[in-house]
Amino acid sequence: MNKILVKSLIGLLFVTQLQAQKKTLSFAQAWGQETSITKPINQYTGWADNDHYIERDVTDGKLYQVHVKTGERISYTPPVKSDTEVFVKDKDIYIRYGNDPDRRLTQSSDIEEKNPTLSPDGKYVAFTRDNDLYSVKVDDGSEIRYTSDGTDVIYNGWSSWVYYEEILGRPTNYKAFWWSPDSKQLAFMRFDDTQVPMFPIYVSKGQHGYLEETRYPKAGDPNPEVKVGFVKVEGSPIVWADFNEKDDQYFGEPYWSFDSQSIMVQWMNRDQTNLKFYSVKPTDGSKIEIYDEKQPTWINLDHSERITYLADNKHYILKSDRTGWAHYYLYTLEGKLVNPLTFGNWQVMSLELIDEKNKVVYFTARKENSATVDLYRVDYTGKRLKRLTFGDYTHQVKVSPDGKHFITNYSNVSTPNKVVLVDNKGKLIKELADSKGSHFGDYNIGKTEYFTIPSEDGKFDLPIIITYPVDFDESKVYPVIMSIYGGPDAGTVRNTWKGTSNQYWAKEGIIQIVCDHRASGHFGKQGVALMHRNLGKWEMIDYITIAKWLKAKPWVANNKLLITGHSYGGYMTCLALTKGADYFDYGIAGAPVTSWELYDTHYTERWMDTPQDNSLGYQAGSILTYVDKYKGGLRIMHGDIDDNVHMQNTMQLVDALTDRDVPFELMIYPGSRHGFARSKSAYDFKERVRFYYHYLLEKPVPEEFK
Repeated sequence: MNKILVKSLIGLLFVTQLQAQKKTLSFAQAWGQETSITKPINQYTGWADNDHYIERDVTDGKLYQVHVKTGERISYTPPVKSDTEVFVKDKDIYIRYGNDPDRRLTQSSDIEEKNPTLSPDGKYVAFTRDNDLYSVKVDDGSEIRYTSDGTDVIYNGWSSWVYYEEILGRPTNYKAFWWSPDSKQLAFMRFDDTQVPMFPIYVSKGQHGYLEETRYPKAGDPNPEVKVGFVKVEGSPIVWADFNEKDDQYFGEPYWSFDSQSIMVQWMNRDQTNLKFYSVKPTDGSKIEIYDEKQPTWINLDHSERITYLADNKHYILKSDRTGWAHYYLYTLEGKLVNPLTFGNWQVMSLELIDEKNKVVYFTARKENSATVDLYRVDYTGKRLKRLTFGDYTHQVKVSPDGKHFITNYSNVSTPNKVVLVDNKGKLIKELADSKGSHFGDYNIGKTEYFTIPSEDGKFDLPIIITYPVDFDESKVYPVIMSIYGGPDAGTVRNTWKGTSNQYWAKEGIIQIVCDHRASGHFGKQGVALMHRNLGKWEMIDYITIAKWLKAKPWVANNKLLITGHSYGGYMTCLALTKGADYFDYGIAGAPVTSWELYDTHYTERWMDTPQDNSLGYQAGSILTYVDKYKGGLRIMHGDIDDNVHMQNTMQLVDALTDRDVPFELMIYPGSRHGFARSKSAYDFKERVRFYYHYLLEKPVPEEFK
């Protein structure tokens, strides 16, 4: 036997012995219930002032402020923004000052007040009752009623469903009124749902059940008519902004000026291709157009950070993707562009600090790599752009109020979270925490990698994160779980530490993959725009490319590729088991849209236009079009009172599948909406485990799950 062969055998034996000596994660460790390869670290939640960052100690749970230079650490008590709290209890509004007893402000009997909101000066509480707008005076409890035409289809200061879900956002809890900074006026939206079709949701509780009747405009349906109104706090005739409520249009969240003399109203056409800002006077409703943006595909009306006012009361920063990439622009309040702050083929993420004294903006962006996030600074002129973070990591940053320091919590798929203090030149000052456990190297875990593969047409590098099985052996064959979402500009591939959440299935011998397509946001708005009028097309093409790449590997089982996702991910999963059934073997789909004419106007038409204008696109994007191609094993789950993606979607797919006499699994979760109730989620997890063991691993479910 030659020496080289002997050395190779000895080396292989040594590696095998090392692996044998390593520990295996327990069931609890693999699911993150017990510590193993990482350890808990202190949390760094922000800054107390320019020189002190805030630290939450993991051992005692207490907050401390720490000096950036000396490291002196003293107890920290967060400042109270207001010691006044307003809230609803037993359907009425109460107010609480500090530790004083609660004081009742309203006496509405059996009608519940909603969204009580204290005026900036603390003298009034605005709220809605039975779809009308009111306020109550704090000192004497006297009420002021501003509107009186609220009905089951007319809402004042309370959102229509499609505005709540798609435009103003769920955090508003349907609130659609806004105090002026000087507390002297209220702006509000009035919605008329008369022409909006009612969608019935059957609730099965009790002997007879009952119907929830929601005005829900599906693609192509009439939208609510909307007016923007203003009233003085003491009560006054309503002044309506100078818009025609009969126009087919949308209004975004309005922004009061600092001096309360005007309000910025966002307007958009029904096609969602034209965004305008109007400066509106609340005294007479007159408006002046100050911004006009047009795009051939669409503009996101719910874009985060659309407008950020500067304290100089002369400028605002606009966020727009009109060049094909999201960037910041400096504008005067009159709507004149001063200059772009950022530009190029990369995406800004969020503003972290605007240093008006030094005319510097600190922001995060996906510039170095679309799967990572870094902190940058740039002058108001758009010059002297500088990256302040480091390495091939995703950074979560907290910038000090004066911009001289920042804390970053950073990681990637192979590096557990670390926290360091850095100055505004990018110089590392001090390491604050490292979550890598002292026994990190003692455990045998599945390797996780981030990489890209070329799209079928060679135009895009599709991002992928893969976790291999423990003791991965290329001579063996493994099943695969592909987790996706797939929605426009909603990618899930982020180069961050994944903890041990993927390690149980790695230990069981399953390959796990997370992947994104060309329109997921990694390639800017210009990539997302490819989805215009053809949802389902490019996503499926790119997911099939990834499926082909996987199945070309000798270590991937050719009949055990499972795809799974919820909501849009449920849609893609069902599409994969029908349109893409030659490439995917199993699917677990949660609350899927199955045909786009069944979903709401604002979201669907943003990408697809109306069914009347794009009938071929709707047909091509419908799962029902491809049911004849179905094969493999599909499991569908849906909440029976889902008011977002109606169970109607699943029922129409079930109808088509049963008519074709093909096998599939169905689970309806009673009392669950788009997110399943907690008790149902626990059951759903166990059912997912059962599905994996039965179809992918072909062995019984271990006792630990029972």
